[in-house]
Amino acid sequence: MAEEFSTEGMLDMYLYENGQLLEQMEATTLEKKDDESFDEATINEFFRIMHTIKGSSAVMMYDNITELAHKLEDIFYYIRESHPKHVPHMEMVDYIFQVTDFITGEFEKIKNGNEPDGCPDELIEEIKAFLEKIKNNIEKAGEKVPEKKETDNVAQYYVAPVANVKSQFFLLHIYYKPDTQMANLRAYSTIFALKDIAEDLQYTPEDVVSNAESSDLILAEGFKMLLQAQASKEEVMKLVDTSSEISSIEIDEISGEDFLKGFAENEDNNEVIDLVSDVSVIQERAMAKQKEEDKNEEKKSPQPGDYVIKTKEAGKKKVLAKQSKENKEKHQQNFISVNVEKMDSLMDLIGEIVIAESVVLQNPDLKVPGLNLSNFQKAARQLTKFTSEMQDVIMSMRMMPLTNVFQKMNRIVFDTSRKLGKEIDLQIIGETTEVDKNIIEHISDPLMHLIRNSVDHGIEDSKEERIEKGKPEKGQVVLEAKNEGGKVFIIVRDDGKGMNPKKIFQKAQENGLISDKMVQSDLTDKEIYQFITYPGFSTKEQVTEVSGRGVGMDVVVKNIQEIGGRLDIESTMNEGSTFTLKIPLTLAIIEGVVMVVGETTFVVETSAVKEFLSIKETKFIKEPNGEEYVMVREECYPLLRMDERYHIKDAGQEPDKAIIIILEHEEKKVCVLVDRLIGEQEIVVKPIPTYIKRVDGISGCTQLGDGSLALILDVGGLV
Repeated sequence: MAEEFSTEGMLDMYLYENGQLLEQMEATTLEKKDDESFDEATINEFFRIMHTIKGSSAVMMYDNITELAHKLEDIFYYIRESHPKHVPHMEMVDYIFQVTDFITGEFEKIKNGNEPDGCPDELIEEIKAFLEKIKNNIEKAGEKVPEKKETDNVAQYYVAPVANVKSQFFLLHIYYKPDTQMANLRAYSTIFALKDIAEDLQYTPEDVVSNAESSDLILAEGFKMLLQAQASKEEVMKLVDTSSEISSIEIDEISGEDFLKGFAENEDNNEVIDLVSDVSVIQERAMAKQKEEDKNEEKKSPQPGDYVIKTKEAGKKKVLAKQSKENKEKHQQNFISVNVEKMDSLMDLIGEIVIAESVVLQNPDLKVPGLNLSNFQKAARQLTKFTSEMQDVIMSMRMMPLTNVFQKMNRIVFDTSRKLGKEIDLQIIGETTEVDKNIIEHISDPLMHLIRNSVDHGIEDSKEERIEKGKPEKGQVVLEAKNEGGKVFIIVRDDGKGMNPKKIFQKAQENGLISDKMVQSDLTDKEIYQFITYPGFSTKEQVTEVSGRGVGMDVVVKNIQEIGGRLDIESTMNEGSTFTLKIPLTLAIIEGVVMVVGETTFVVETSAVKEFLSIKETKFIKEPNGEEYVMVREECYPLLRMDERYHIKDAGQEPDKAIIIILEHEEKKVCVLVDRLIGEQEIVVKPIPTYIKRVDGISGCTQLGDGSLALILDVGGLV
């Protein structure tokens, strides 16, 4: 049955679906790692996951993944059938993580266009030994070991047809949900599932692998199999009923004679062909026959797809339950998977539409005196409304919850705490907070480093040290996300020993980051904590597998700055530290205020603008060192002249005529002096070209309605 076929069309679906299964398995394992053992429902879930990965990997000819998944599946099968009481739980958790790590690594190779060439032999031998260890414990307890032949040769799909008195014959008819993708792959996975028990196996359509179009036929008519095996109907059902995409399964026991007939139906093929009547008469006769067949078809009961497998309590057989048409329609999924590149292209197009809209609405030809533009203005308002709604829809499609990223941090805490010999609980808050998908890709690495930093540097090294300080034995790390003022705040907080500003200051002087003449009082604690984000900076005395090389926190800052975010650090000795990532909701389109200094146009995000003012020159204060301040309602704010900051010529920044804009960032305020305001509009954010050196206070650029370019101000860089 080995056929020549192309896996090109299946690859994306294979990686996506099995990747989801691995994430699900890892999340469930982390959730139940502290239990005494996995419950029956979890074991069944794990068995189905490994069974699916094994079957689909065999179809894709990834033998190393198939063999490893098959071996771990054997353990779940054994536990499911024998219900042992002596399974070392933590050891089981370790093997699950080792297998998921291996398969995930192979998936990454495949995504990068490489061959999955990892060797799982050593891990397979360890899993075999673990299975024998479980078996020996069971045998000592006097429990019965299930008779199951383990098959090492996973490439053998079924045994040659040799029937005997114990052989049973079955006709299987499997129906898949209407929205199932790659139904031919699902069908082939079912064939693979029966390989261990099959003495003979036939199926239709026969080209499920080599012909991708067979998927449509399977969805329309179902997938039929004829099976000869020394197994009961219930055993066959267990092997076949492993996919959530299956809508219903029909299994009928048949005789050996019916099995030999194959799929041929006993139809009367001796129909007389009419060669005498006119064509119109023959057509009318055919139409009448078709109507009669349709009428009879409606009366038939049951119809394919009317039955679903319904699970009863433990110990009872699975039964068929009627599924009404209304119920089927209710449970149909109304969503599809879309390639991320298509979403990115669509977002870019929306940005260009916003720019084109501005070009049309701000066209100089519309400013000719005497023009009656009432109809144009009405149409323009409609266009603006629809464009804005379109942006909202596209943005909502790109927004994703942080759930997956946050759940992965569970694994980081688990692995790191075990290596360091610490007991730590991770508390997750606000994981349903949604941000743009591109931002999620940028924050995964920073979060990983922050979590490791809290586990390694933050939490005390021993329980005794925590108890002396009046803290619980287990350390606690909190990962929290929340929306606030158009930004997403992601907070990593621990209840550990906190940071020592004096120690960090001394280390910064040793590394040459600050002058030897500077004293600690010259800097605030918050400024001192920022030194840990410098490349090569580490307070760890000894280099370990986890930390001490001076890399990590600089990666955090670099990645966050790339998406216009900032890292805020707070710490209290013997109480803990808090790291706050402040990042934008999206990178694409923002509401901005357009202003002009000289002949240069700037844009600042609307949420950062607190007030517009016009102030007399008498309110300006200039210090001997050149710094300027302005008094606003008896409060003193630092003043920033844009022409001096960015060397802009011909700026008419006379205090009495200029406009002052008060900008706020992280409770800090600064007054910016500009020549005039243009107004508020939607801004499509474009990155500054890489060949231009990064300038403090400038985060990007945009194109305005008149075709000119404007620089987008980074308020955090100005304050």
